Amino acid sequence: MKQSVSIIFLSILLINGCTLVINKMLFFPDTKDVLTANQLPSNVKEVFIETEDRVKIQCYFIPNQSSDKILVYFHGNAGNICHRLSDLLIMNRLGINVLGIGYRGYGKSEGKPSEKGIYLDGQAALNYVTQKLNFSINNVIIFGRSIGTTVAIDISRNLNIGGLILVTPFTSGKDISNASRLFFASFLIGDLFNNIDKIDHVSCPVLVIHGTQDRVIPFQMGKRIYNKIKAKKRFVKIEGAGHNNLSNEYKKSYWLPIFEFITQ
Repeated sequence: MKQSVSIIFLSILLINGCTLVINKMLFFPDTKDVLTANQLPSNVKEVFIETEDRVKIQCYFIPNQSSDKILVYFHGNAGNICHRLSDLLIMNRLGINVLGIGYRGYGKSEGKPSEKGIYLDGQAALNYVTQKLNFSINNVIIFGRSIGTTVAIDISRNLNIGGLILVTPFTSGKDISNASRLFFASFLIGDLFNNIDKIDHVSCPVLVIHGTQDRVIPFQMGKRIYNKIKAKKRFVKIEGAGHNNLSNEYKKSYWLPIFEFITQ
């Protein structure tokens, strides 16, 4: 009996230890470089959304009275939602309401980031736009970039939403660790962030954007995700673009297809 208890205890320690390592590898939150409410543009409203597990996450809502659609934006793994404000404003000027989501442990949000946690953040955001802001589900467009694509895909499954935008999506956590030559991490990551299987359950129109010179998430991962999509889809290949310079150095190639997608 004592031996069994010891094995269970050691297993729990190992699992918790692996989880901590994985979270440190995948999430790079910034809690210091934030904006105060009075530093925001007048049309940007800072809101805090409570998740199912009672964590309050920081978000930016930017209304556009001319549109009955809303775009819900999930950012990449570094920084916080404050650093994406310029992109959120551009999306808003394209003619749509925008809600930018700050994950738990990022910016002013409570908690600590984890795969399960950011999925709860995503579901809370979707509930907020449909139940509090009263947008119809088929007028919701979900946008994920980099690790944000994992949240976007997860919450879009089996829903009749208006559309899904995936910028630099990856196939799985294991594939990312292998591509980065962190082979030891593949064992720890296991089946985490399994976008390639989840995308089978997405039935809404999908736009995929990827740069050919992406050194963080290889271009071919974006193509594999795209090829697996069964719904109406479009792939935008941006020649020469890397992972972090899509929206600023390749503005026309990046923003034009997004505008066309959200106004279709």
